[in-house]
Amino acid sequence: MSSLISNFVGIKSPNPLWLASAPPTDKAYNVVRAFKAGWGGVVWKTLGEDPPIVNVSSRYGAIGFNGAAIAGFNNIELITDRPLALNLAEIKQVKRDWPDRAVVVSLMVPCTEASWKAILGPVEDTGCDGIELNFGCPHGMSERGMGAAVGQVPDYVEMVTRWCKQHSRLPVIVKLTPNITNILLPARAAKRGGADAVSLINTIQSITAIDLDRMAPEPVVDGKGTHGGYCGPAVKPIALRMVAEIARDPECRGMAISGIGGISTWRDAAEFIACGASTVQVCTAVMHHGFRIVEDMAEGLTTWMAGKGYTEVRDFCGAAIPNFVHWDDLNLNYKTLARIDQERCIQCGKCHIACEDTSHQAIAARRDGAERHYEVIDAECVGCNLCAHVCPVEDCITMVPVDRGLPPRTWKQHPNNPMRQDAAD
Repeated sequence: MSSLISNFVGIKSPNPLWLASAPPTDKAYNVVRAFKAGWGGVVWKTLGEDPPIVNVSSRYGAIGFNGAAIAGFNNIELITDRPLALNLAEIKQVKRDWPDRAVVVSLMVPCTEASWKAILGPVEDTGCDGIELNFGCPHGMSERGMGAAVGQVPDYVEMVTRWCKQHSRLPVIVKLTPNITNILLPARAAKRGGADAVSLINTIQSITAIDLDRMAPEPVVDGKGTHGGYCGPAVKPIALRMVAEIARDPECRGMAISGIGGISTWRDAAEFIACGASTVQVCTAVMHHGFRIVEDMAEGLTTWMAGKGYTEVRDFCGAAIPNFVHWDDLNLNYKTLARIDQERCIQCGKCHIACEDTSHQAIAARRDGAERHYEVIDAECVGCNLCAHVCPVEDCITMVPVDRGLPPRTWKQHPNNPMRQDAAD
C-alpha cells in the first residue's frame, strides 16, 4: 500500500500536495474549502506590514493554446490587501481546526532586520507550521525594494534568511525568483543563511498580450498596463529545470525543495518529485478548475506509486537527478532512427513537411497508386525526433535505438574536443 503522508522539514501533512501562496489562500474561507477537498497544506497568501497595500482592477491576463483557455497566466496582483491582524486571527483559527494540515505563512516586509523581527513574533503566535520568505514577486513589490528585488541579490537573500532563523523557531522556506541568470546563486545564499528549504519557481516577468485597440499591455487598468508574473502550464519546463539544478548541486545538499510552476496533474507532481522536490505547490490549476482537482492528483499519484512499487513519496524523490547530466556527459555514439508505423499512418504528411523544410530531408514522400506513402531515409536521419513530435497520431512514429557496436563516448572524450580529458596523453 502506497502512502502520500509527507514530512517536509518537520512540517507534517497527509499528502505533499499544497496550495501556493496566491489568491486561493488569501483567507480562511478559501483555505477551509481547500482542506475539505483534500489538499495536504497551504502557503497563506503573502502577509506584509500594516497598512495593507492597495491592489488594482483588472489583475489577470491569460494565453490560451490548443483548446486550453489558460495555458499561460499573468497576474499583476500584489500581496494581501487585508489587514494583518485579520489574517493572523484566521491563520490561528484554521490551524486549530485543521491540526493535521500544513499551514505555512508567506511573508514580505521591507529589507530591514527590525521589520522582519517585528512580524515574525505575531506570525509564530498563530501556531502555523513554518514561514516562506517571498523573494520572488516580480512586479509592484519589487519596485518598492521587496520581492524579486531581494531575491535577485544573493547577499540580501542570505542576510534576510539569517535574520529570520535568528528571530524565529519556525522552519524557514525561501521562495526564489526565476528572474535571474543563475538560480544556484540565490539558492546557495539561502543555504548559507540557514534556510531549511527553498521553494521555486515564483512567477516570470511577462506581458502576455497587447490590446491593439487601446495600445496597452493586458490586463488594462484605465488605459495603461504593466508587466506581471507569468505562471501556469507554460512555465513547467522552466521550473523543472531550476528545481533539478538545485537538487543536483553539491552546495545545496541537505536543503529541502518545494516545487512550484505549472503543476496541474498527478504526473506533473511526480515529475517535480523525481527532480528533487519533496512537496509541490499548486495555484493556476485550481484557479482554472477548482480545488477538487486534488482528488484526481492524489489518487493518480498513489496508483502510479503502487504500480512502480514505491511505498512512500521519498522512495522516488530525486530519482531522476543522477540522469540529469551536463550536455558534455551525453553519449555521442548513441543513435536512434525514426520508424513510421504504416498501419497507423493517416498520410497527413506533417512529418515529411517538417523534415523537408526545417530538418534533414530524411522522410521521402512517395505515391502508392492514389495513396501517399512516407518512408524514413535511414542514411539521412539524425534521430532528432521532430517527426515524432509533429505527428498527430500517438505512437505512429517512434525512435528506435540502433546498435552500431561503438562504446559510449562523451564530448569530454571526443578527439574533436581540444579540452578532452586525455588530451595530454
